[in-house]
Amino acid sequence: MKWRLLIIAAFGVALALYLVMFIGAGAVISAAVAVGWGGFAILCGYGLALFFILGLAWFLLVPDWPTGNLWVFVRARMVRDAATEVLPFAQLGGIVFGVRAAILQGIAPALAFASTTVDVTTELLAQLAFVALGLVILSVKGPHTALAGSLTAVLTVGLAVAAIGCGLFFALQRYGFWMTGKLATRLLRGAGEATAAVAAHFDAIYRTPARVGLASAVHLVGWTASAVGTWIAFRLIGTQVELTSVLAIESLVYAARSAAAFVPNALGVQEAAYAVLAPLFGVGAEFGLAISLLKRARDIALGVPILLIWQAAEGQRALAGGSRIT
Repeated sequence: MKWRLLIIAAFGVALALYLVMFIGAGAVISAAVAVGWGGFAILCGYGLALFFILGLAWFLLVPDWPTGNLWVFVRARMVRDAATEVLPFAQLGGIVFGVRAAILQGIAPALAFASTTVDVTTELLAQLAFVALGLVILSVKGPHTALAGSLTAVLTVGLAVAAIGCGLFFALQRYGFWMTGKLATRLLRGAGEATAAVAAHFDAIYRTPARVGLASAVHLVGWTASAVGTWIAFRLIGTQVELTSVLAIESLVYAARSAAAFVPNALGVQEAAYAVLAPLFGVGAEFGLAISLLKRARDIALGVPILLIWQAAEGQRALAGGSRIT
């Protein structure tokens, strides 16, 4: 599995480098460095602020959790995203790291797993709405070309399939996992306790649909805020582009990233998406690639310190004896 991920990552890097060279390395790099250190600091600060929105969406799913511990979920979400964007894993690896970070901060393992699963689902639900918005904008403001038409058709079909998958995922959490947990409890002595606990937490979360709906709404705010950050990045490199166009670009870029969830860090996929989508809204491909490079640099600048701090906390816990967190 590791070799497979490395091979896929290598192809992604090769694709990204090819796009940069094909479009023009000088133009892409010049556009990226135009942001300056001050502009890059703004992008990093904005990225840190987004973690509060993402952590809040996760926090809202957990019943009866003390309000003052919102930062537990913010920090765990920071670890999740840092692992996804910095380490050579697929997106699932980052989710596992986030669960581990939540447990390290005192959240019961069963609750950490259940709440993370629902959080991922509500984020996906919000993303579907975000992608639908992007498709509407593309249909209204995009060029009436064969490429735009084909792209719209493919993404519409993909959105419908993803919506069905999201519905099935919801149903599995709400009903299927409860049945699996009950069966495991009956068949395996003691082994079903953890499964039953996870099922109980799923039931507690879904018992209040308003909680799930609110978390989805907050995630939609997060997706929109992320697009605003990209619009700021475009302005910082000197490109005039409408916010609605950036909303469409971002929604469709992340749709491509989600479709290629098995590709570590979406290497090459993100770059190709920006290179194709930016010109549809009157933005040069070199500027789209520059934005992708800036986002990569921002993710590394934020993610590496986050992971180092988390690893230090893990090491401290191991030296202390690694007492079991319940």
